[in-house]
Amino acid sequence: MIRYIIKRVMSAIPLLFGLLTFTFFIIRLAPGDPMSLYIQADVDPMYAENLRNTLGLNDALPLQYVKWVKGMLTGELGMSFSKHADVSRILADTIPNTLLLTVFALFFNFLIGIALGVTTALKRGSATDHIVNVSSLFVYSMPEFWLGLMLILGVSLQLDLLPASGMHSPLAKYLSFPEYVWDVLQHMVLPVFVLGVASAAATGRYMRGSLLEVVNQDYVRTARAKGLSEFLVIGKHALRNALIPIITLLGLSLPFLLGGAVIVETVFAWPGMGKLTVDAIFARDYPLIIACTLVSGVMVIAGNLLADILYAIVDPRIRYD
Repeated sequence: MIRYIIKRVMSAIPLLFGLLTFTFFIIRLAPGDPMSLYIQADVDPMYAENLRNTLGLNDALPLQYVKWVKGMLTGELGMSFSKHADVSRILADTIPNTLLLTVFALFFNFLIGIALGVTTALKRGSATDHIVNVSSLFVYSMPEFWLGLMLILGVSLQLDLLPASGMHSPLAKYLSFPEYVWDVLQHMVLPVFVLGVASAAATGRYMRGSLLEVVNQDYVRTARAKGLSEFLVIGKHALRNALIPIITLLGLSLPFLLGGAVIVETVFAWPGMGKLTVDAIFARDYPLIIACTLVSGVMVIAGNLLADILYAIVDPRIRYD
C-alpha cells in the first residue's frame, strides 16, 4: 500500500505541473490588464510603468514563465497583485475556512445520503420510496446559487433565524471561546446545507441501488435463513458490502464540493478558497489564480487517493501491490 501511495503521488506531480502551466498561459491570454484596478486617469504614467516593471508584467511571456517555474521549484508562490501580500500567507488564512466548510458538508452529504438510501431500499415500491426519489431529483436539480439566495431571503431576512453571510459576527473577537464557536456554527448552517444537500440526494440514489443489489445475494438470504434479525442482516451483512461503491464517491465528492464551494462561498461571503478564486479572477491576480489552482488540484488528487485507500480497507479482497 505504501508503495502504491508513493507511486500515485509521484505520478501526480507532472499532472499538477501541466495543469499549472496551462493555467499560467490561459489567464495571460484572457483580455484585461491586472493594473486596471490601480491605474486611474489621474495616476502618473511613470508610476504605472514602474509598477508594471516591478511586477514583471512588461517581461516577455517566455521570461515570465521561466521566472514562475523557478519560483515554483523554490516554493515561492509570489505576491498577490490585488491584496499586496504573500500568496502563501493568504492561502494559509483561507484554506482552513474552506476545509471547515467542505468537511462538514461531506459529513452531511454521507450521513443524510446513506440514511435516505437505506430507507428507500428497505421500503422499495412504497409511497415513501417514491416521495424520497422525486424529492431527491428535485433537490439535485436546484442551482446552488438559487437555493442559497432563497435560504438567505427566507431563513435569514424574513424569519431572522440564521446569519445571512460571513463566517462570524463583526464583534466575534470579543466573544468567549464557546460563544465564538457557536457563532461560527450558526454562520455555517446555510452554506453547509446548500453545499451538501445536492450531494446527499445523489448519494442516496447510489446507496439505494447498491443496497438493492446486495440484499438479493445468496449470503444475505442465508443470513435470514439462520434466523438473524433484519437489523443484523442489513447492518452487519448487507450494508458493509453495499458501502463499497459509496466509498468511491467519497473521493469523487471532494472535487464536486470544491467546485460548489466557489459558488456557495461567493453567495454567502464565506472567506474561503472559492471566494478567493472568484475575487482573484475578477482582479486578474495571476499569482493568486495559479495558487488557487494548485491547491484545488492537490485536493482533488488527495481525494481520489483517499477513495482508493478506503476502498481497500472496506473490501479486503482489494490489494494495491
